[in-house]
Amino acid sequence: MDTRNFLFCSLDAALITDLAWQVHREGHDVKYYIEAESDREIGDGFVPKTDDWRADVEWADVIVFDDIWVGSEIGTGELARELREQGKAVVGGTPNTDHLEEDRGYAMEILEEHGVNTVEHRVFSDFDAGIQHVRENPAPYVIKPLGEVQNVKRLLYVGNEDDGSDVVDVLTAYKKAWGHRMKGFQLQRKVDGVEVAICGFFDGEEFIDQVNFNFEHKKLFPGNIGPSTGEMGTSMFWAGQNKLFKETFGKLEGWLAEEGYVGSIDLNCIVNDNGIYPLEFTPRFGYPTIALQEESIESSTAEFFYDLAHGNDPELAVHGGYQVAVRVVLPPFPFDDGKTYDENSRNAAVVFETDHRDGVHIEDAKRVDGQWRVAGDNGMPVVVTGMGETMQQAREQCYDRLDDIVMPNMYYRDDIGERWIDGDGDRLQAWGYLGP
Repeated sequence: MDTRNFLFCSLDAALITDLAWQVHREGHDVKYYIEAESDREIGDGFVPKTDDWRADVEWADVIVFDDIWVGSEIGTGELARELREQGKAVVGGTPNTDHLEEDRGYAMEILEEHGVNTVEHRVFSDFDAGIQHVRENPAPYVIKPLGEVQNVKRLLYVGNEDDGSDVVDVLTAYKKAWGHRMKGFQLQRKVDGVEVAICGFFDGEEFIDQVNFNFEHKKLFPGNIGPSTGEMGTSMFWAGQNKLFKETFGKLEGWLAEEGYVGSIDLNCIVNDNGIYPLEFTPRFGYPTIALQEESIESSTAEFFYDLAHGNDPELAVHGGYQVAVRVVLPPFPFDDGKTYDENSRNAAVVFETDHRDGVHIEDAKRVDGQWRVAGDNGMPVVVTGMGETMQQAREQCYDRLDDIVMPNMYYRDDIGERWIDGDGDRLQAWGYLGP
């Protein structure tokens, strides 16, 4: 493919740095805009920047939005729609697809309207009404905040008590501590099974043939305990449009085509021998999922996204085995504590014990005089990946690469991918969901 111009836009936090770096390394012209002042140094030394993304719209052959948020409000879908109406090729959503993530009740309505099975759920704007519902209908529930506050990942709570008493206690505490910010929440009946996310790439008219199946590890500590984070690691594989896909996204393909959606869209589900139960949409790139997807793409990443945005029947060659990604973090992640961050993490050096950087992807990092350093305020400098013919081989390669990285005070989960090995894969196969 000839050299193309790619404009990457982070209209809230900087998230898409690694994909911009990958496209730049493939020889294309890249400009990266970051709205959040605290994040603007992220990617320095890796990716060319711009201070005014709108001024570069005409320059760009492809415009890529990394999230649905414009500051504290959803909005990139509206911007993407306006740009498409102007004839621009855009990787991004629409107002309605943005709404899938921001309003979980709306997301469930869309699923139900298109014949997709859903778990019992109800949306509340009043804490007392939610508490009363649990008391009248005792059961384990999951609390999912709505709106901007859902980005505070530690507020998601998965109940454990059969009578819902722990959910009542948590809602009572949230009313006092978060009532001024949490505009509402969804109570979702807890379902046991295997948690798996189905991720497809949509070109405005249809899904590409390759489907990505990934397994998120959101809790901070090994063993899936501790506070919820955005993500501590991901394991995955690519396959065809099997039963998991056909019973979920296969039923939404027409709706997404009517919307004109372009990009990655992910649906996290609980699966058991009784059925597939969607939990939530990610109508955008996932992080660090996109870094692991990049690692496993064997064809040109830039050409794929160029063709996806232009509706050119994109072709994608991917690794045929398994993949694992581990997010490396620093104090006080996942919490906000400026003093701790300044003392332990700000501007810290990322030291490599070998010359190669195979499988290492950047998040909140910059490069100064050839030295990788921590950037921004979040304490998530790098993601390390591995691949193999089996999940165990992918784990071994990933953690071998991680052993070559030295940062004082760094921490990470050492069990990414174990759930698959310990039985999740066997259960999905036995229930007949994977297929060819």
